[in-house]
Amino acid sequence: MFTWSPDPQLFSFGGVEVRWYGLLFSLAFLSSFSVMVWIFHRENKSDALLNKLFLYVFVAVVVGARLGHCLFYSPEYYLTNPVEILKIWQGGLASHGAAAGILVALLLFSRNTRGVNFFWVTDRVSVVIPLAAIFVRLGNFFNSEILGLPTTLPWAVVFSRIDSIPRHPVQLYEATAYLLIFLVMVLLYRKGMTARPGRLTGGMLSMLFSARFMLEFFKTGQSTLDPAMPITMGQLLSIPLVAFGIWLLVHRPPEKTKPHS
Repeated sequence: MFTWSPDPQLFSFGGVEVRWYGLLFSLAFLSSFSVMVWIFHRENKSDALLNKLFLYVFVAVVVGARLGHCLFYSPEYYLTNPVEILKIWQGGLASHGAAAGILVALLLFSRNTRGVNFFWVTDRVSVVIPLAAIFVRLGNFFNSEILGLPTTLPWAVVFSRIDSIPRHPVQLYEATAYLLIFLVMVLLYRKGMTARPGRLTGGMLSMLFSARFMLEFFKTGQSTLDPAMPITMGQLLSIPLVAFGIWLLVHRPPEKTKPHS
């Protein structure tokens, strides 16, 4: 058991604050982009195509994650105070909202990009999504947020900025799970699982959100669901994504694509 009480602010320069969460959120994009560069070069795809894809995904993650937090977890407050939705610097992002935003963005990208099949692009992006999720959960750990339930286990963490209760470091549980999933995804990609479009996407969705569903049992309540319900909002939102992932694994989506640069 150890005490954890880092200052969320890494440093301040010229009145500009740099926070751990912002740094780790940026690293999520940078590391994912680096892996996507490797994938695109490996398949002889153009940098212009990747840059266009990155722009779509970046906007989708920020907008989707913010709207997901506001509408899934605190709809009464944000619908009453809609201007607060724009105050993203105050925190509040939801992974399920980011996932929905990415799916919409990739659909728009494939429709607006000549010769790009939807499942071709989702399979490649699916490789890096668990990698990005690692940094996001580490950011939550530095922010002392998304707390675990109390525990007496020897690796319990006391988030002293919040209280003096030893808790499951559930943020680290998730980061570890996502690291393992990322390594599996890279292995599956290298083994040629992209030969059948949609399977990598299905594998990522089913693995990542199954892990999310299970680890929700170690978290304190973070939704407006009735406490009497047996599952949390995070688990409820994970179910359709797991189901869609399994469907992609057993179903064969259209494979026809046109050559693209």
